[in-house]
Amino acid sequence: MTEAPPARGRRRAPTRIERAAGRAAALHRPRVLLALLLLLALTCVMLLDGYLRAEVGDDQRVRTGASSSEVPDDILDGGPILSFPGGQAETTSVPDKTIVLTFDDGPDPTWTPKVMEVLEEHDVPGTFFVVGSMVSRYPDIVEDLVEQGNEIGVHTFTHVDLSYQSSSRVTREMEQTQLALAGAAGITSTLFRAPYSSKTDAIDNYSWQVYQQLGEDGYTSVFIDTDSEDWKEPGVSKIVEGATPEDGEGASVLFHDSGGDRTQTVEALAEYIENMQAEGYTFTTVSGAMAEQQQQQQPAGADGSGAGGPAAGAPSGTGDQLQASHRTATGTTLYEGKALIAAVTVAEWTVPALSAGLVIVGVAVMGRFGLMLVLARRHYRQRNRRRFSWGPPVTRPVSVIVPAYNEKECIENTLRSLAGSTHPIEIVVVDDGSTDGTAELAEGLGLPNVRVIRQENAGKPAALNNGIRSARHDIVVMMDGDTVFEPDTVGRLVQPFADPSVGAVAGNAKVGNRSTLIGAWQHIEYVMGFNLDRRMYDLLRCMPTIPGAIGAFRREAVLQVGGMSEDTLAEDTDITIALHREGWRVVYEEHARAWTEAPRSLRQLWSQRYRWSYGTMQALWKHRRSLTDKGPSGRFGRVGMPLVVLFQIVTPVFAPLIDVFTVYSMLFVDFEAALLAWLAVLGVQLVCAAYAFRLDREKYRYLLMMPLQQFAYRQMMYLVLIHSCVTALTGGRLRWQKLKRTGEVGMPSAGTGG
Repeated sequence: MTEAPPARGRRRAPTRIERAAGRAAALHRPRVLLALLLLLALTCVMLLDGYLRAEVGDDQRVRTGASSSEVPDDILDGGPILSFPGGQAETTSVPDKTIVLTFDDGPDPTWTPKVMEVLEEHDVPGTFFVVGSMVSRYPDIVEDLVEQGNEIGVHTFTHVDLSYQSSSRVTREMEQTQLALAGAAGITSTLFRAPYSSKTDAIDNYSWQVYQQLGEDGYTSVFIDTDSEDWKEPGVSKIVEGATPEDGEGASVLFHDSGGDRTQTVEALAEYIENMQAEGYTFTTVSGAMAEQQQQQQPAGADGSGAGGPAAGAPSGTGDQLQASHRTATGTTLYEGKALIAAVTVAEWTVPALSAGLVIVGVAVMGRFGLMLVLARRHYRQRNRRRFSWGPPVTRPVSVIVPAYNEKECIENTLRSLAGSTHPIEIVVVDDGSTDGTAELAEGLGLPNVRVIRQENAGKPAALNNGIRSARHDIVVMMDGDTVFEPDTVGRLVQPFADPSVGAVAGNAKVGNRSTLIGAWQHIEYVMGFNLDRRMYDLLRCMPTIPGAIGAFRREAVLQVGGMSEDTLAEDTDITIALHREGWRVVYEEHARAWTEAPRSLRQLWSQRYRWSYGTMQALWKHRRSLTDKGPSGRFGRVGMPLVVLFQIVTPVFAPLIDVFTVYSMLFVDFEAALLAWLAVLGVQLVCAAYAFRLDREKYRYLLMMPLQQFAYRQMMYLVLIHSCVTALTGGRLRWQKLKRTGEVGMPSAGTGG
């Protein structure tokens, strides 16, 4: 409530504090951007990984019986190699007694190396039509394929049927795969095989347009003569039989080195090669077959190096001589390809690590929910037993300290609510240099037992310390200037001081302006997130924060730890931890209720929560030595500190990624399973919230807004925390900023709830 801009009036020069606050605000804007960029970067990594692993959209052929009227008959009846020299379509057959071994859908980290071993053992080359997404994930395998002398062709990037895609999508699929090849092996390829293609007689009007487009771009499309149908896993003998051509004819033969269990493929491949070699067959690549066929068609004595391929007499497996379809990647293509491989490598490491981390976080969060429910129930039953008592009733007067800075709209409601207290109190209003007449208004009310102390603007901690020094009683109650108490609030709040070990008491802060959507969301958060937590922390004796809206302290205890510190923006968390470390007990009194005015706009809410989260981090860092201390300080450090760090910093920071990961799973993994998991987590949260509402006797209707809260409000809270973490990590500083109040929270009647 301090160090805010003055009320509107005539223009004046800004104060030193205002100038510093302006500089701080200017520094925070880049940090907000950095926090958003970090989340965006991780989101992009996950989207990239998802794109690599699954086709977005339908990946199945949906047209049946399509016409082939536009396809020339000589193409439908031609050989398996389709090219467009000079813009004219022509096909090439594999020469007799020649086999072109082709493999689709790789590379695969398990099966492609096994296929390569068989080929190397028999000194036979293969033509591998690779999927770009797989290339980017396993670039080393592609590099090994090229070094071994195999030929590489393009099988699209996501294994999508191009017959049903736009021209731009076709181009994108090819270009992305070429970039992957450039980054993996430093090459590009002119060979192409379409997913779900077979023989040339299956070309229809839709697919013909794709082949024509790619032909204009210089691609040679490759079909098959025989299909091993190894993907059906029919058995080794059936695979060999299906791949064998008839009557000594040459053949482009289809196998697969990915897409499932290829044990039968590997076994059948070795047997097939041996059988074909025994029958006098030779093995070559697509480029080798094209060169050999062209040489046979030329007159005797001609050069025979057509199509850029090797001479017909080149032996099988001669490595680079058979790679006529390869082009060396240079310039932008090479660098962009390497960048793609690097990005995919980051994604390949990040997503699994993130998945494991989120599993741990998820288990921790669910464990926390379970612990909260168990301990909250125990706390409620313990404190609401008929015979429960803190000791002899506390009836002596107490001092209520109200720090105020420009609280003209709220101060009257606050003081009148205190004046109706059923417990004897003195009211100390510490005006922290207000410029809107707050002090005069407080004095002009003429309420009994009200003292107004004026001081120059020095901040809320200084105002509280001034009030503590001026207090006449040994118990002091601290509240905000925008908060109202019920008549019995003070009396209930101070009863735990009958126990001499109690040094401070946290009250039950409630949102008074809950009629708006944002107010209702905060109401859910207060009841579930704050008060349910405090029940748990109370029993564990490590409550981290006494809310500034309602808290009571032994004056002796506060002075013992040096008063309210100005070291952090969360003076309430700072003083609470300090009391724990000195051996004082801090408890929660659920029946002492205060009604506070919550922020009405997202901007104000961001400002408030940013200060809270950043101030909490400051307080934890300030008291970090409690982790190694002995006695009460060490107990808080080894119990309270880890709980606060884990559940108020670490898990909330990861929470946005859980939502992003849920969307990722819905798009790329299993939509129904991801949706059910998300609904299950929401169900657990609803159960916890409903139980918290029951304990606080609140109306359940607000819980109807909880699903929407998960989509909007919760995301904002995550970003605020990430913003705070970035500020802390970059060494930024933040000053306290006052929120604009309206004074709409009036004095409730006794026993008001919901």
